[in-house]
Formats: sequence, C-alpha cells, structure tokens
Amino acid sequence: MSGEDAAIRFDAQGLVPCVVQDATTGEVLTLAYMNEEALRRTRETRETHFFSRSRQELWHKGETSGNVQRVRQLRFDCDADALVALVDPAGPACHTGERTCFHRGLDGTMEPEPYEALAALERTIAERSEERPEGSYTVELLDDPARVGDKVREEADEAARAAADESDERLAEEAADVLYHLEVLLASRGVPMSAALETLNGRRR
Repeated sequence: MSGEDAAIRFDAQGLVPCVVQDATTGEVLTLAYMNEEALRRTRETRETHFFSRSRQELWHKGETSGNVQRVRQLRFDCDADALVALVDPAGPACHTGERTCFHRGLDGTMEPEPYEALAALERTIAERSEERPEGSYTVELLDDPARVGDKVREEADEAARAAADESDERLAEEAADVLYHLEVLLASRGVPMSAALETLNGRRR
C-alpha cells in the first residue's frame, strides 16, 4: 500500500465505509464499503470499486449498467476510518434507477434541502430544453437568449432595490429570481453552473 492507503483504518472484517458524493452538486449518492483491493483498484482506475458484504466479492460500479462513477478525489476523515469519494456519476447511483440511494425519508417525506436547489434546477432546465413542453416559460427563454439576458439584468436590479428598502423575505424572493434566470442564461450557452463555481474556487487559491 501507499503511505495514504496505509493510514486507513480498516475494521475487523478488513472494510472501510465509503460515502460517494457528487463532486459537482455535493449530493450524497450512496454508501458502500471498500477493502484494500477495492481501494487500490479505485485509485488505479479512477472509477469506484467496492466490496460487497452480501456477495463477499469485489464489484466495479457501473460495470454492467454503464453507470460508472469517475473519481475526482478520495478523502478520509480525522480518524482515518471512513472515506468520501467525490465523483462524476455517469448515471443513477441506485439499482432502482433513482439518482441517489437516499431517495426515501424515514418519516415518509423527502423535502428538498437548500443545497439541492441549484442542482435540481439545472436538471429541470435541461429536461425542459430536451422535452420542450408547450407553454413552458423556461423553453421560451431558452429560445430567446437576448430576452433571458434582459431578465437577468432586470431581476438583479430588483434584488438590489429589495436590499435597499424591502424585507428580508422580498430580498430572498428576488435573489431566487436572479438565480433562476442566471441558470437559464448559462444553459442557453451550454455552460454548466459548475463552471462558475469552479471559477469561484479558483479565486480562493
């Protein structure tokens, strides 16, 4: 093992839990387990490999379905007994076809959380662009890039005015309008939101 691998504290069964997270959106996709061999193969191929506790064998995520997970980073926690794999998923993570294995709530509800908003919006805009539903405001904007550019300027001005003399709730509403129209503007050029976020990350260095 390399120095980094040697630091990992595998349990009595020779396993370590690995949380798989979408590197672009931050969404948790699944929880699986790795042994030393799975970790080695993951690092060598840059695609996730795990150890199945039920089948007692190694498996390569997406080998049969094509839904591979390309690894950007592997991280380990402060106790070195858990991993996080930051990945670019090629398809659903769950065998049910759901995007994430964590698609059910124990209390029967699955309310979206704030961190999920931009990623879900980007996927919805992409669906509207492909399916072209009649009467869709998003489709109208995508078909008229000049109009969506005007809307970004208009909504940004309204957000600034709300910040000056309106309630916090009104400011949040206007900011949401800015974010929506900005996402549509990016989509009209084929630019993902992640490109803007990566630019922000670059400015932190």
